[in-house]
Amino acid sequence: MAINRDPILKRCRALGISPAVLGYDKESHRNPKGDVRKKLSKYGVQLKEKQKLKFIYGVMEKQFYNYYEMAAKKAGMTGENLLVILESRLDNIVWRMGMASTRREARQLVTHGHFTLNGNKVDIPSLLVKTGDVVAVKEASRSSAKFKALAEALDTKSAPKWLDLDKTNLSVKVVNAPARDDIDYEVDEQQIVEFYSK
Repeated sequence: MAINRDPILKRCRALGISPAVLGYDKESHRNPKGDVRKKLSKYGVQLKEKQKLKFIYGVMEKQFYNYYEMAAKKAGMTGENLLVILESRLDNIVWRMGMASTRREARQLVTHGHFTLNGNKVDIPSLLVKTGDVVAVKEASRSSAKFKALAEALDTKSAPKWLDLDKTNLSVKVVNAPARDDIDYEVDEQQIVEFYSK
């Protein structure tokens, strides 16, 4: 399995995104004027948008292209379909429900088998969650110090409107599919569609 080991702040600065989008509180203190570059070509803008989305969700090229193919086959706008598919990943749901501080941590927690999907243990972070599915912390994992601390911190957090968070049972139900308005970072998905349409 390929692992992305890019330095977070360096990649965020290069792609023009805030580290807060990934769940990091750090900020880069480098001089932004030192990174002045030439104006990007149309292809460069498209490539940057694709790299931005891949980096935010932590997916590699082959998997990202498969998601694009899946989005293209669905009815509706391909770019929005792609965003909905990426938001529906199990590791992203775990991050959105507040059980991890970053998507990378959420991916690790899912891989270690700390969550259930509709009552069944799952350990595949890329699993796509559908409307009506319930993701919960496994019963055996709830007694660990990490999840006890997270349960206390959940009072200050709120899940997106397309998720119904049950703070007492440490579970979340997917009420409906995420909409384009629910995406809380800037991305021009149309550039990605044009990138792959060549």
